[in-house]
Amino acid sequence: MTGEPSPRPADDFEGVADLYFAEIRRYGAKRLGPDAAADVAAQTFLEAFRQRRRYNPERGSVRTWLYGIATKVVGRHHRSESRALRMYARLSPDRDAEEHTERVDARVSAEGLRGELGAAIAALPRGQRDVLLLVALADLSHQEVATALGISYGTVGSRLNRARTRLRKALGGTNPMLTLEEQHG
Repeated sequence: MTGEPSPRPADDFEGVADLYFAEIRRYGAKRLGPDAAADVAAQTFLEAFRQRRRYNPERGSVRTWLYGIATKVVGRHHRSESRALRMYARLSPDRDAEEHTERVDARVSAEGLRGELGAAIAALPRGQRDVLLLVALADLSHQEVATALGISYGTVGSRLNRARTRLRKALGGTNPMLTLEEQHG
């Protein structure tokens, strides 16, 4: 984002929508897939419009506020997200059919971990999954995640740490954040 201040929702909602709609849509696509992205963005901005007078710039940026709303919208689509993550797990290559060398190479690569990663993310508790995906997919700072979700900075750190630990264990010691970022970067 630029160093320029963003428009305030109560004063210039159209400007806010113009500035952030595509970014929120991309976040929705990363969380739920391209088919749900437009719905997530539209629902986010509908809720933001309804709440525009309650936005408080002292609590965080407009962008952070919108990600908080978008995460709640995604939460309502949780079943779809879980199905999509389980689908990634089913699409992973059949490990028994691969040669030993190919299995090792696939395990090291992000592509080879996609199915396992999707299943591991789907298995995370919602709070841990939301924190992890806001950091990895939306590139929000810990403070921005705290503001977006209405939780403390320390809770962000502990949820992220727990999520990373669970993912690392599920992936056999592979760095889950590096893998997730490589897949969506």
